[in-house]
Amino acid sequence: MKPHALVTNDDGIESAFLHRLVDALLPFFKVSVAAPAFEQSWSGRSMTRHGEIEVMQSPSHFPKAVATAWAISGTPSDCVNIALGNLLTETPDIILSGINIGFNTTETLILSSGTVAGAIEGALWEIPAVAFSQCVPGSIFESVRDSKGGVEGEFSRSLDAAAVHAAGIARETLAAADTCRGKVINVNFPPLTTETSQVVDTFPAKLKLGSLFGETSPGKYAFRYSEGTVAESHPDSDRIALQNGQISRSLLDFSRMGRRD
Repeated sequence: MKPHALVTNDDGIESAFLHRLVDALLPFFKVSVAAPAFEQSWSGRSMTRHGEIEVMQSPSHFPKAVATAWAISGTPSDCVNIALGNLLTETPDIILSGINIGFNTTETLILSSGTVAGAIEGALWEIPAVAFSQCVPGSIFESVRDSKGGVEGEFSRSLDAAAVHAAGIARETLAAADTCRGKVINVNFPPLTTETSQVVDTFPAKLKLGSLFGETSPGKYAFRYSEGTVAESHPDSDRIALQNGQISRSLLDFSRMGRRD
């Protein structure tokens, strides 16, 4: 019997990056999807405190091989929590989040990421969890984002290779499940990912972003993305791995929180 993977993301259930991941997983996993009905980027660990969340079956988005899929009008954390606590009849073997449109490297971006937060929610339920993100070249990022992950040519092949690696990393993580409880593996793929791209163990670089809001009119401000400044360029950091064309794999160990040993 295939192991069961619950898949989520923060770019929304229509994201082509999510669909590439699901396609790569299907030969090896029973796949269920619980993803936001619309984009929830930069939502971090946010959960919907007020109002109701709507859960909708969405079979038309996925091939018949997918066990079940829900579009949920909430954050990635909402999606995973609702799926685990209310929708699934069995606890999945692993939680997989992504593939995110754009990287989720550095401490600052990791803590802001809805994709990483979806994996964190799974880890807090003591389920092995992995977050996947794909670095997108700046020259095409806006078009990829606006088309909900539509890509072609060389970058499409890179995304396919990333999805293949993601399926392999998911299987490796599940094989070591007993050592993965309460932890999230945060994986970032370089822009030009190939089947032979090297996976390296890294740690999140420190990033100084400064203000993320600009004044649009007196007393009103709007979000504006900033590249920020990397405070250190350690050779084992996630940012350096991507610069070297490597796949970054960082361990986020939430099982250690609150412990002194």
